Amino acid sequence: MTRRRSSARFFDPTGARHGLPTWPWRMAPAHLRTRRQLTAEGLRPGGQEIAGQVLWNSRRYNAPGGVRAAYLYDVRLALPKRVPSERQRAALGKALAARRFCPTCRRDVGYVLPRRLGECLDCADETGTEAAA
Repeated sequence: MTRRRSSARFFDPTGARHGLPTWPWRMAPAHLRTRRQLTAEGLRPGGQEIAGQVLWNSRRYNAPGGVRAAYLYDVRLALPKRVPSERQRAALGKALAARRFCPTCRRDVGYVLPRRLGECLDCADETGTEAAA
């Protein structure tokens, strides 16, 4: 019974009450998707405005008023995801490799270095940096 009450509270397809067309959880029209759903389909919003929102009650994350929102985009207006060029991929690979390089022992440690330490965990243990932090 609680579910029906909250469903009615969030059902506003015209947007008169909430400012945007609003639906309860799992009741949005089939042509509207969240960003994550678009990404899973290989699409992106492509500059379009938010077409609506889904609202639901949540006891997690301390949402204001206990209500969480997910914005929706029209899949018919979505564009394909952009594909990076080979040079962009190479630059990204170099940037990610630099985050794994320890300046103290001068080796690729295989994981991203903690920013608070500035070096790999082995070097931090040897110098006692972690105890001071």
